[in-house]
Amino acid sequence: MEIIVKHLQAHPELTFFLTLGLGYLIGKIKILGMPLGAVTGVLIAGVGVGQLKIAIGAEFKSALLLLFLFSIGYKVGPQFFKGLKSTGLVQAALTAVLCVTGLIVVYIFAKMFNLDPGTAGGLIGGALTESATLGSASEALSKLDISPEKLKELTGNATVAFAVTYFLGVLAVVFYLSRLGPKILGVDIAEECRKLEEEMGSKEENPAVYMAYQEISVRAYRVPEGLHKTKVSDLEKQFLPNRVFVDRIRRGKELLLGNSLQEVLTGDVLALSGRTFVFSDAKSPLKGLEVEDRELLDYSGETLEVIVTNKALDQQTIEDLAKRVDARGVFLLSIKRFGQDVPIMPKTKIEVGDTLEMTGARWHVERVAAQVGFAIRPSESSEMVSVMAAILFGAIIGLPAVLVSGVQIGLSLAVGVLVGGLIVGWLHSTRPQLGQIPKPALWIFDSLGLCGFLAITAIGAGPDFVRGLQESGLMLVGLGIVTVIIPHTVTLLLGKYVFKIHPGILLGICAGAGTSAPALAAIQEVAKSKIPTLGYGVTYAIGNVLLALWGSVIVVLLA
Repeated sequence: MEIIVKHLQAHPELTFFLTLGLGYLIGKIKILGMPLGAVTGVLIAGVGVGQLKIAIGAEFKSALLLLFLFSIGYKVGPQFFKGLKSTGLVQAALTAVLCVTGLIVVYIFAKMFNLDPGTAGGLIGGALTESATLGSASEALSKLDISPEKLKELTGNATVAFAVTYFLGVLAVVFYLSRLGPKILGVDIAEECRKLEEEMGSKEENPAVYMAYQEISVRAYRVPEGLHKTKVSDLEKQFLPNRVFVDRIRRGKELLLGNSLQEVLTGDVLALSGRTFVFSDAKSPLKGLEVEDRELLDYSGETLEVIVTNKALDQQTIEDLAKRVDARGVFLLSIKRFGQDVPIMPKTKIEVGDTLEMTGARWHVERVAAQVGFAIRPSESSEMVSVMAAILFGAIIGLPAVLVSGVQIGLSLAVGVLVGGLIVGWLHSTRPQLGQIPKPALWIFDSLGLCGFLAITAIGAGPDFVRGLQESGLMLVGLGIVTVIIPHTVTLLLGKYVFKIHPGILLGICAGAGTSAPALAAIQEVAKSKIPTLGYGVTYAIGNVLLALWGSVIVVLLA
């Protein structure tokens, strides 16, 4: 064992990867049915490995933090700037209420219990589950006019406070918003979401059955005498309210592309595309006339993800979208906003930056994709010039600072890089050819940047962690729970009584403002609906930015 420790001390880079591996492994452990997650796992592993008193360069830690902050900015950029427009102002205002209330609560606690800037920074980041807060707090601490020993103490205190309150914050916000939130609002959240779904045009009677029949099928049918010389468009209308399209026509030995103005003739064989369940419907005008025609059905289909960049489609409902872009022959499989599924209903509004997954005959999909925005094609390359330029640009605007009473006040390097990421992310949403980063690469920036930063921070704090936990652990648990409850309660009550927001969307707003994807998932489960997602996108973007800022702000306020 002693030999292994010596090798780890001699090669801190191996210690780094060991900590990450152990952290991801620990993160898979479940408590109360919920995985600890990579963040908690890496903190635990880092504190454990840190007992070996291994030092890893602070410059490497800072580089990983900047990579993580860039990825956060890149992901939320489109929705952040959208939230500053009129369509997102109410949600942006409630996000500000939640985040500012959280800052005030922690500041009051710091004054009441004499918390140092490090502990306060870790508390607000952990309780509100925003890892970037710890990063900005750590950087702000490094700018204080204090001794290296004091800096190490404050950084260690920040790590202790964050580690104690982070997983607690995840559990608390999940329980509070999904279980207590509806009671505070005085509603049956599942019933309220069902009513809104009906208003938005949903006719789904049994969600489980509906979801089981989402596949798109292509079938061949022979035209009977009763439909002789019927226009393709009129034939397709006979399947309404379901969408069925004539993709190809066999007329003798000739294969024709389906055109809405064409007439079908007796004996023609049609290639029809539509939802699987439609073809077994007793009301189908072609029921019982299905035939086998492999050659007719042997054509290229395509499933494609498309980023909405066409500004004319912003805030348009799905039913309006189908009319504006001539969506004949194309089926919408999913809408994603910040990686979260948005409910697909006729009155659901599309936003610029949404990702639409569509399928159908290739020529139909390509036509619609060109009208909607930018098609995401498989790619293994990232535009690293944009990444590096954003980080350097962020550093340029973030480094200048003014010294006031021994405290450097400025945007800070961390927040500057976050702003650089916001700008590149926004530019990519409007001009997708710029700053293109494949999802797997962005995940590496995000996960490796964050977990790497936390691993090195926890390793450095390891020797003093147990002492700090013994001295402040119980107090931090109590303060963490209150820091979760007060901001969310204020936001819920304000959203209900002042802004009159639908309860399902309001709960989604709280989950987004607190940057808690687990809370959103729990709310959706209780609501038996994806309606809460409609409040998540803009608030998640603005919440990420504000909470990242709070790490620097709380340090400056208490320094």
